[in-house]
Amino acid sequence: MRALEVVRPGPLALVQDLGRPGYAHLGVPPSGALDVPALRLANRLVGNDEDAAGVECLLGGSALRAISSCTIAVTGPVVDVAIDGRAVGSHAPVWLAAGQVVEIGAPATGLRCYLAVSGGIAVDAELGSRSRDVLSEIGPAPLKAGDVLPLGTPSLPGGADVVLPTVAPASLVVEVEPGPRAHWFENLAGGLAKTWTVTAESNRVGLRLDGPALTREDEYVEQELPSEGLLTGAVQVPPNGLPVVFLADHPTTGGYPVAAVVRRASLPALAQARPGTLLRFHSSTRVWNR
Repeated sequence: MRALEVVRPGPLALVQDLGRPGYAHLGVPPSGALDVPALRLANRLVGNDEDAAGVECLLGGSALRAISSCTIAVTGPVVDVAIDGRAVGSHAPVWLAAGQVVEIGAPATGLRCYLAVSGGIAVDAELGSRSRDVLSEIGPAPLKAGDVLPLGTPSLPGGADVVLPTVAPASLVVEVEPGPRAHWFENLAGGLAKTWTVTAESNRVGLRLDGPALTREDEYVEQELPSEGLLTGAVQVPPNGLPVVFLADHPTTGGYPVAAVVRRASLPALAQARPGTLLRFHSSTRVWNR
């Protein structure tokens, strides 16, 4: 049997692949790895297809035992990785013999590390994906000690042998475009360009920000919206004026105005934004209010 056993899950460890897009009409978010490039890279390092399921570890602390021999790789921010207590480093493929334990430390920066295993995590799929959706509670439950994760059939090794890891910065510039309700807000581009702080209430559903509240135009102060469709990266502004940036497990509809939308290329950095991270929104679009 090709499998891994969870010895210690850490604060929150989830099985994630590239998600289940296309089910918003059923009220199901896309879900999937928040830092997509990190999971893709981990899979390439162990010879998997890029969409194979791996483990997303929040702030590390995870330990897993190989029930059979396999190759693993850990990506995301710089993080200590050890096999049976021997340091091996991240961002490189490492072979495990049956019975050996891989431990992932806490990253110095960033939030989420990704563990890929040759053959991929082969738990049952729901709606075509093995991802855990924390909002809808679809997909495999958060990992706990004693869980056994079956592995698929490994492919031939491929991709790079080692990759230099990135460091999650303490501040971000997030590229956005105007949202469908940009015209509801006074000087929106200027307001979003101010400095915002990621709060501790953030999770896979969305980042909650603190900072100088955005103000509605007078004609929209008392106006309410029926629920509208949402997508990953939507910057929704509730009545308190403090934006919420929706991530992969976001609700599929919402009744607060969406002022802006984060460009896809900026989403991986948001996946690694810890509480306290500073960010500014930037857009090359000249006309925001229409």
